[in-house]
Order: sequence, then structure tokens, then C-alpha cells
Amino acid sequence: MFDNDRMGEELRALKVDVTRLLSTAGEEMFESSKDRAEALADQIRAALTELGETVEQEQLQGLVAERPITSLASAFALGVVVGFMLRRH
Repeated sequence: MFDNDRMGEELRALKVDVTRLLSTAGEEMFESSKDRAEALADQIRAALTELGETVEQEQLQGLVAERPITSLASAFALGVVVGFMLRRH
């Protein structure tokens, strides 16, 4: 009634197909997340460039000199936020 050899061959073929599909899906997810991370990095670069153009060097030096601890804490917080954003994407 059942052909064990044929069933075994079909199961092996199915295993190969599933393995190939999972491998392809993993590659696609990696490429997608890589593309999103690159897009996010481009957005951050653009924002930092715009910020650099907006704030004059002397004005920034004055702010840092007046409030060094606040400036350091702000830079640290910005680094943590950017790190989380890059890790999530």
C-alpha cells in the first residue's frame, strides 16, 4: 500500500527544498536589514551635516566652554541613541 522508498525520496527532496528556501529567506532578510541600516546611516550623516552647517564653530565652542558637563552628557546620550537606532535596524 505504501512505498517506503518513494516516501523517503520525497521527504529528502522536501528537506532539500526547505533548506534552500530558508537559506534564501535568511539572505534576503540580511540584505533588507543591511539596506535599512545604510539608509539610516545616510539620514544621520545628512542630519549631522545640516547641524554642522547651522551651528558656527565659535558658538559651539562657547557653549561647550560654559557647560562642559552638560555638553559631555549630551554627547554621550546622542551616542547611545544612535547606537540603539543602528542596532535595531
